[in-house]
Amino acid sequence: MEDLVKSAWQGRKVFLTGHTGFKGGWLALWLAHLGANVRGYALDPATEPGLFATARVGQFIEDIRGDLRDAAALDRAMREFQPEVVFHLAAQPLVRRSYIDPVGTYSTNVMGTANVLESIRTVPSVRAAVIVTTDKCYLNREWHWGYRETDPLGGFDPYSSSKACVEILTASYRSSFFPPERFATHRVALATARAGNVIGGGDWSEDRLLPDLIRGFLSGEPVLVRSPLAIRPWQHVLEPLAGYLTLGERLLAGDIEFADAWNFGPWDDDAWPVGRIATEMAGRWGNGASWVSDESESVHEAGYLKLDSSKARSQLHWLPRLKLHSALEWLVDWYQAWHRGADMHAFTLGQIARYETVMRASGGDSPAIASSPEDPKFEKTLKERV
Repeated sequence: MEDLVKSAWQGRKVFLTGHTGFKGGWLALWLAHLGANVRGYALDPATEPGLFATARVGQFIEDIRGDLRDAAALDRAMREFQPEVVFHLAAQPLVRRSYIDPVGTYSTNVMGTANVLESIRTVPSVRAAVIVTTDKCYLNREWHWGYRETDPLGGFDPYSSSKACVEILTASYRSSFFPPERFATHRVALATARAGNVIGGGDWSEDRLLPDLIRGFLSGEPVLVRSPLAIRPWQHVLEPLAGYLTLGERLLAGDIEFADAWNFGPWDDDAWPVGRIATEMAGRWGNGASWVSDESESVHEAGYLKLDSSKARSQLHWLPRLKLHSALEWLVDWYQAWHRGADMHAFTLGQIARYETVMRASGGDSPAIASSPEDPKFEKTLKERV
């Protein structure tokens, strides 16, 4: 992980889909900060405001607008750039929207990914690709333990099932065109990544808990919160992104045993009920912020979801660095800085730099420092290293 903070990405040509979105915007800035040459391919930002404009992402990477479903435009954008590595994050990412537009969800998530994989197959410069799906790709049986990469795929709603389809599709391309046993011939390492519920500054998506809370807090009205007893694996956005970058490094190095599926989730005790997140957020925001339970009828959403990331911890030596209390603090700091008119490009890079410091300070396989950010030892270490 320390190599990541140094220069492992310096000068790398990276093709990133979804750079105008929340998660893709953070990854674009981090890659640019690490010295990568990034070309982004995505639709226009879905929200206003949004991280892309607020943090001025487009000023620091090459910004190409296009639809994943336009195979010719996507292939042209990738072929002209000749990337070494592809990070595919673009998607229709919302469960409730997938009920409204199931065909659009499948066409973007499944056929859009097929177009990405087909370009990877035919563009000779590509050596590594990370296809990002979701923790919701598993067949949810409401287990009280985390799903592992070998558990059955599934999905009740169109969004979740579309992501299970993406996992199957990617595994088929890997078996058919990039089999590990023939790596010396094709020289492409292809993996998938499944993250938990990511949170962080700059997310204004509809029907997501944290953006809904922020909008409500800013308006001064109590926030309607769905399913307050539902449990999710919450994590700061930089946590899985560090996993994607680490995975990408190993694939670029030709470590073909990493061409597989990977979970990047939080520690078990950071799988909190929705209501606890809302209460914690209201307390951190202050100014009378509050929430109430939304009792109106809604679409089906899973009640319990956790990820088992022991494979990533043991083989990639990746681990969560921030406990959820700290992740929520960083999130509130970001939105409050935005609200008072701060330079959000600089502020976002500041949080990335601070996270890199946490990575160095925690080191190895032990989260001892990062798991206790309120510990004076943690604050002393950060002050010494930042």
